[in-house]
Amino acid sequence: MTFEGASVLVTGGSRGIGRAIALRFASLGARRVAIGYMRSDRAAEETAAELAAFGAETVFVRGNVASQRVADEVSGLGPLDALIHCAATGVIRPALQTEDKHWDWTLSANARAFLSLTRAAAPSMPPGSSIVALSSLGSTRVLEDYALVGASKAALEALVRYLAVELAPSGVRVNAVSAGVVETGALEHFPQKDAMLELGKRNPAGRIVSPEDIAGAVMFLCSPEAEMIRGHTLVVDGGWSLLASL
Repeated sequence: MTFEGASVLVTGGSRGIGRAIALRFASLGARRVAIGYMRSDRAAEETAAELAAFGAETVFVRGNVASQRVADEVSGLGPLDALIHCAATGVIRPALQTEDKHWDWTLSANARAFLSLTRAAAPSMPPGSSIVALSSLGSTRVLEDYALVGASKAALEALVRYLAVELAPSGVRVNAVSAGVVETGALEHFPQKDAMLELGKRNPAGRIVSPEDIAGAVMFLCSPEAEMIRGHTLVVDGGWSLLASL
């Protein structure tokens, strides 16, 4: 598998799963890797140094991924061979303890941003290019304190299906990867982090999902071998969601 000479954008690309995806693209020959991030310049610069070691040019796209400014910057990147929406945020609390502003923030970053980024990038993407959104099991399963994020991921997966059909005539594929529990800094926002990590290991594969596992799935969906996979959500959880009781 190779992405020799490719130009890609990975939102949330400075840390965690996004970083693993960006580095995998670079290791497979991507010429330019744009990484979107919100705040940490240091994390972005450290990731850029790792990308440079593979010979890839780094472009920084800093700011709120749902903003018009970021969408305009994405339009200005020129043709992309892959757009990966990995950036995610959200309010983790019981549904009845949330406020409308929490809903707006979570849905905006996780679902609406995906649509605005696709609107910005898709018109110039060449045939054979791919768009992949990162989802989670909370889109279909009920997880503790996850109502808003789960709803945003369900909306995200619905958009993947609609966009896959709409962009098919132009030769652009759209799919999603739904990740199981992955140990990254994002888990620090969950009060039940330790329980989640323990639960994540209780799958048929016998270990927790790694960022590199998710990166591998994204590479496959962006490769020519996935040409006939459209509007699909690929679950990468070691078989966790197959079990009747956990």
